[in-house]
Amino acid sequence: MSETFELLVMYLKLPFVRYALIVGVLVALCSALLGVTLVLKRFSFIGDGLSHVAFGAMALASVLNIINEMPVVLVFTIVTAVLLLKTGQMAKIRGDAALAMISVGSLAVGYLLLNIFPPSGNLTADVCKTLFGSDSILTLKATEVWLSIALAIIVVSIFIFFYNKIFSITFDESFSKATGTKAGIYNLVIAVVIAVVIVLSMKLVGSLLISALVIFPALSAMRVFKNFKAVTICAAVLSVICTLVGIITSILANLPIGSTIVAVDIVAFFAFSIAGIVKRGVSK
Repeated sequence: MSETFELLVMYLKLPFVRYALIVGVLVALCSALLGVTLVLKRFSFIGDGLSHVAFGAMALASVLNIINEMPVVLVFTIVTAVLLLKTGQMAKIRGDAALAMISVGSLAVGYLLLNIFPPSGNLTADVCKTLFGSDSILTLKATEVWLSIALAIIVVSIFIFFYNKIFSITFDESFSKATGTKAGIYNLVIAVVIAVVIVLSMKLVGSLLISALVIFPALSAMRVFKNFKAVTICAAVLSVICTLVGIITSILANLPIGSTIVAVDIVAFFAFSIAGIVKRGVSK
């Protein structure tokens, strides 16, 4: 045990490990805050769709040899989220159909570009790194960390500032519209914020595992709590803890970071499910 602790202390002295922990906590916090709203609004699938779009954008940035790819991917994903929201309101194309088209199309085109214009000699490694996160979060630069901090502050600020409106449109959008709330604008804000969180999450867990980071903490909190505020707080705290445990475990055990974080989230979900069953049994 002492050797493990000493090894952990040694790793924490390394700047890239501290960068990974900082970004990991920020991503986990933002994902959990939005996850509750997305699950309750039955919009969980949008995270998966936008993550595929982000993969396509990242593939394009790699082909064009853009060194700092995050701004490019961010802009591309935000624009797609806005277009997706507008397209979903069209009578000819339903929202889920539009999402499926954009999602599958972006994933296919991104992989095709990587095959035609491989950024390096190891295509398999490049694709796995983008889809499953690999250990790319351990290669974060200081500028990327500061950009992640700025984006996380914006996301959290928006959630806090518009908390009442988000709560309103989450539970009864029709009633919110009837009372004068501009639900379309707030749905647009949520879509843009989701796009930001997706881009932040890609280096942590990869584009295929982002939905797990958004959904699992929210579903775990809902096993025990029923109040919106309690669920949100619990999901945020749980997500941060699971991410920290996942990152530290992966570093010490030499495991892929993204998959380890999701595995910890799954364990937490089952633990909260059992706790919820016990709680309901005691209350009867």
